[in-house]
Amino acid sequence: MRYDIRHVTAYTYGAPVPQARCVMHLLPTARASQTVSRSAVTIRPEPTWRRERTDAFGNDVIDVGFETPHDRLQIIATSSVEIASPDLPNPASTPTWEAVRAATLETMDLGRDSPVHGLFPSRHVPLVGSITSEAAAMFVANRPILEAALALTKKIKASYLYDPKATEISTPIVEAHRLRRGVCQDFAHIMIAGLRGLGLSAMYVSGYLRTIPAKGKERLEGADASHAWVSLWCGPQIGWVGLDPTNGIPAGTDHVVIAIGRDYADVAPVSGVILSSGKHDMSVAVDVLPIE
Repeated sequence: MRYDIRHVTAYTYGAPVPQARCVMHLLPTARASQTVSRSAVTIRPEPTWRRERTDAFGNDVIDVGFETPHDRLQIIATSSVEIASPDLPNPASTPTWEAVRAATLETMDLGRDSPVHGLFPSRHVPLVGSITSEAAAMFVANRPILEAALALTKKIKASYLYDPKATEISTPIVEAHRLRRGVCQDFAHIMIAGLRGLGLSAMYVSGYLRTIPAKGKERLEGADASHAWVSLWCGPQIGWVGLDPTNGIPAGTDHVVIAIGRDYADVAPVSGVILSSGKHDMSVAVDVLPIE
């Protein structure tokens, strides 16, 4: 699948902002099964300075600073990507999850694709006993890791209600777990917590999911949204596999990867600090357009 993507973030400030610093994860990076032919980020007003870099996980990052007062900020990210069908192994033929856990603990590599990064608690993903226990029900002794992980993916889909009003990004996963509702970020964090609690390595994936309008309905401009899912390390032979607990499926050609980190804090589309005395409003519009 080929896609043209447009992601517009707009801030309106109640009082002029004399200074600001922002970190942006808005550029898709070439990865296995994903090719990027074009990407750009336009910022209005122009920042005082702008630097582009690659972080420890291989993500493209833009750092910007503003030192001129402004009362509006618009960030327009555009890209063209091609997604190939992932070459998923037969889940029943994958190594046992215990064997993968042992291989994870023996890893000496600290490179961007190392499973070490996804092994430990992080800011949004503490280890929670009740979440680990629920995950453990899928990971019975000697079960193939991908078979067990797919079962957990489907279990989360069946057990939680998608409800955008139930949580915010600051809502602890224990609260989303208690409510049994939330959004894709919550479900990804909960699944990661369960996997890490079992000694398995899991990372948070930020990106986009192509949406298809209901039959007879027109596609609304700007109606797509950012999405989040999980990447699980399945051993040195298989590597990382994407799993989408919000939809109960493996990540496929409808999933576009923007950034990968330990949790949302590592890959937030736009984060930073502003100096201002007023409130602010934010709007986001996303379009993921398939190209024939």
